[in-house]
Amino acid sequence: MNKTKFLFASAAAAVAILIGSSNSNAQTNAPASDGDSKATRLGIGLNAGIPTTDGYKFAFGGDLRLQKDFTSNVSGLLSVGYNTFSVDSEIYSAVTPAGEIVDNLDYIPVKVGLKVFPVQRFYFSGEVGAAFPMRDGAKTAFVYAPGIGVGTNLGIDVGLRYEGMTGSANLLSLKNPGQVALRLAYGFSL
Repeated sequence: MNKTKFLFASAAAAVAILIGSSNSNAQTNAPASDGDSKATRLGIGLNAGIPTTDGYKFAFGGDLRLQKDFTSNVSGLLSVGYNTFSVDSEIYSAVTPAGEIVDNLDYIPVKVGLKVFPVQRFYFSGEVGAAFPMRDGAKTAFVYAPGIGVGTNLGIDVGLRYEGMTGSANLLSLKNPGQVALRLAYGFSL
């Protein structure tokens, strides 16, 4: 399946989930005396992505996301994860000074951001931070991730985001990797 078909299928699935969940109660917050929630939640997510940079075959990873409500429709985010971009070895190959074969780009993204709920279940999110490489010789990068998604009061969160990096380079000189990623997460109140 080529990247365009996979991207279209992922976007269609996300839209179907958004429409299908419109009858469920999501992002319900127990109102405080001022009408705003101050809940804190921890989410555990899995990510699968399509690289938008030539030289990579696929991307996948996981994350932990702490979400703190500021108001009933605005939350702060703090996330840390692990992502890997699988290098297309038919196009690129390299050997590190230690003799290791480079077959992927692994990094730990640490991001802060906001999640805004314009309507009850649906959200827009934006995160920025740093991507720390897991291989010597690669550079720390600036990472940014705008996205959309839906959350349910069952703790399920489904999001679609673009995650890009700038200022990064691995040993193959594949710069600024990016991905369109689908995130499936489960969250619980702390």
